[in-house]
Amino acid sequence: MSNAPTSLIDRAGLDRARLDKIIARGLDGADDGELYLEYRQSEVLTFDNGRLKRASYDTSQGFGLRAVKDEAVGYAHASDVSEAAIARAADAVRAVKGGYCGRYAAPPARTNVKLYGEDNPLGSPAFDAKVRLLEAIDAYARGKDPRVRQVTANLAASWQAVEIVRADGATYRDVRPLVRVNVAVVVGDGDRQESGVYGSGGREGYERFIATGAWQDAVDQAVRQALVNLQSVPAPAGEMDVVLGPGWPGVMLHEAVGHGLEGDFNRKKTSAFAGLMGQQVAAKGVSVVDDGTIASRRGSLSIDDEGTPTDRTVLINDGILVGYMQDRQNARLMGMKPTGNGRRESFAHVPMPRMTNTYMLAGRHEPGEILASVRNGIYAVHFGGGQVDITSGKYVFQCTEAYRIEDGKVGAPIKGAMLIGNGPTDLHRVSMVGNDLALDHGIGTCGKNGQGVPVGVGQPTLRIDRITVGGTA
Repeated sequence: MSNAPTSLIDRAGLDRARLDKIIARGLDGADDGELYLEYRQSEVLTFDNGRLKRASYDTSQGFGLRAVKDEAVGYAHASDVSEAAIARAADAVRAVKGGYCGRYAAPPARTNVKLYGEDNPLGSPAFDAKVRLLEAIDAYARGKDPRVRQVTANLAASWQAVEIVRADGATYRDVRPLVRVNVAVVVGDGDRQESGVYGSGGREGYERFIATGAWQDAVDQAVRQALVNLQSVPAPAGEMDVVLGPGWPGVMLHEAVGHGLEGDFNRKKTSAFAGLMGQQVAAKGVSVVDDGTIASRRGSLSIDDEGTPTDRTVLINDGILVGYMQDRQNARLMGMKPTGNGRRESFAHVPMPRMTNTYMLAGRHEPGEILASVRNGIYAVHFGGGQVDITSGKYVFQCTEAYRIEDGKVGAPIKGAMLIGNGPTDLHRVSMVGNDLALDHGIGTCGKNGQGVPVGVGQPTLRIDRITVGGTA
């Protein structure tokens, strides 16, 4: 059952007519801006080392008022959703305009699209049933193999209602559920220990992810990865061909390429892709999209945090740069259209261009054909952390599951492999794109300027020639 408030304005007991006047006063003469209202419930349950280690529940609410003039932004926020607090915020953001009197931007287009339901996932199943589920996950994982030494299982959910009010009175609402189930295991043999992890989630309730087959598969995958790593040998070092697996390895595309295609970095010319619109920035056959319209996906949104409907934005088409991800401010300053990528972590943050679900489209090669084409290289199927320099495009990524490829055959698992390269350069080195496009299982969170938002990634199997591999061998 949904318990979505009909209006956060009504929930706070605000008078709409008086509120409209306050917003209009604060944004008078601005180019753009809005009042962003948010109400959120969230929970996290963690079962670690055979016991419930954490059970937290949080309710938060607040507002943010933004006035935009050219490149300047005035922003004030508070957790006190009252007329007096919003009035003080209006006085504060007025300062950004100086003596400027601009023409207030047209409101976002309307949409009737609903990419997810409004039901609150926190209430079902009940708390005691969630604890029993975590106990079952722990017991099942420990029973898989006597080498399993530690199990950590997490359930996390949030339910967020947002309301966006503009100076012209236009109002936009969205209610956003989000859940995630995660399993991490540590296995050991003598003094050696290795880990494995698997998770899934999306903008829906827990039901699909806590079905017996689903959580057992999550455990199986985490244990399998840990046992593979337990047999791994030191990774080789040097320049070699690399095959990336489908799905989650798209996180490298997200970091090494995706951020460089966000509008703010390109407007400020701090991206390695700045000024390259219409030019060949990748090998032929490489096409990349950002799609916030996929139903129930972790990175999807019916509307972004400025009220703009999300879209399927083509970024690279057959190697040609054709688009950027835009919020309203950067789109206006660049003479482009907003793409529904204006996102913020919460009411305490300003929106900025952010990815939703970013992935590479499928090609024509069979995965086996791609692997068989490599004489000496590595096959990376899972990644951990990474670092990227947006300006240069240089990146470093840690492989958490990878294998040697010798004479076209997948060989021993390897440990300690780091991929070191340059996103814009390596896009030209993609020589084969698989026909097995897969999206991740709903686990991604993207950080930018101190803000974290849920995202999705994906790609097919692909071969990249001559990447530097940092190893321990």
